[in-house]
Amino acid sequence: MSKSNFIDYVKIFCRSGKGGAGSAHLHREKYIQKGGPDGGDGGHGGHVIVRGNAQLWTLLHLKYNRHVFAESGGNGSKSQKFGADGKTAYIEVPLGTVAKDAETDEVLFEITEDGEERVITKGGKGGLGNVHFKTSTHQTPRYAQPGEPAEEGWKILELKVLADVGLVGFPNAGKSTLLSAVSAAKPKIADYPFTTLVPQLGIVAYHDNLSFAMADIPGIIEGAHEGKGLGLRFLRHIERNSVLLFIIPSDSNDIREEYEVLIKELEEYNPELLDKQRILGISKSDLLDEELMEEISKDLPDLNYVFFSSITNQNIGPLKTLIWEALQD
Repeated sequence: MSKSNFIDYVKIFCRSGKGGAGSAHLHREKYIQKGGPDGGDGGHGGHVIVRGNAQLWTLLHLKYNRHVFAESGGNGSKSQKFGADGKTAYIEVPLGTVAKDAETDEVLFEITEDGEERVITKGGKGGLGNVHFKTSTHQTPRYAQPGEPAEEGWKILELKVLADVGLVGFPNAGKSTLLSAVSAAKPKIADYPFTTLVPQLGIVAYHDNLSFAMADIPGIIEGAHEGKGLGLRFLRHIERNSVLLFIIPSDSNDIREEYEVLIKELEEYNPELLDKQRILGISKSDLLDEELMEEISKDLPDLNYVFFSSITNQNIGPLKTLIWEALQD
C-alpha cells in the first residue's frame, strides 16, 4: 500500500436531514364544509451513518469527499398523508475506525465489525400533523408541529489498524523484512531509516490452517510520543494490537537499553499499552554464533525472546509458536 494511498485520518463535515413539518390542513369537500383536521405527519430526516466495510483498508475515498449530507424529511399534507422520510447517507469505513467530535475530541464510537452501523449525526423527527391535536373540546386545531432541526458538525475519522500482532522497533530494525518473510505482504525494504512510512498488514500462516494478522508499523524514535519522527501518526495503530513483538537487531549497541526506550515511548503515549502481551525478537541473528547468543542472553529484559533471522529463516517457526501462544493467553 503506497504512501499516497494510505490515509488514516480525515476530518469531515456531516449534516443530517431535518424533519418535515406536520400539516395543519382542515378537510374540505363540496358538501362537507367543516370536516375537521386531516393534516399528516412530516417525514423523518435522514441520518448520517458510519458503516464498517471489511473490504476497505484506508480512508482514502473520503479524502476528497469531506462533506456528507443526508436528505430532509418531506412535509405532511392533507388527507393524513405522511411526508416521505429523508434518505440516509452512509459513510463506509475500514474496520478499526474511531469517530470523534472535532471540537471536543470526544470519542463517539469505534467500528470493529463488518456491516456494523453507528449514527454519527441523527436526523430530525418529523412534526405531527394537526390530526393529533384534536380533542373533545378542541375539534379543529389549526396548528401542527414543525420538524426537528438537523444535526451538523465536523467529525474526525481516525483509522487504527486492526492486527493481532504489532511490530515495534526503531527504524531499520528488520520489521519489514520479517513481515515479508512470514506473509505475502510486500513492504518496501531498504538499508536506511523510515523505509516504512505507512502501516503494512500481512496474514501469517500457522499450523493446521490457523493464521494471525501482523502489522508492520513505522519505526519509533526517541520522543515519538511528542510527535517527533512519525510520532503520534504511528503510535495509535499499536493500540489495536493484542500482542506487541519488539524487534531489536542483534548488532545493537545495547539491546536492553533500546527495549527500555521503546517501552518508555509507549508508556508516555498510553500507559495501557504496557498491559499487552510482549515478546522480544532479536533480528539479524544469522550474524551470531552460539557463544555470542549465550552472552547476549545474560542481559536481556525479563520476557520471552527468540533469536531469529528473516534472511535465513532461522527460528522463524519457534517465533510463530511464541506469538501464537501469546495470542491464546
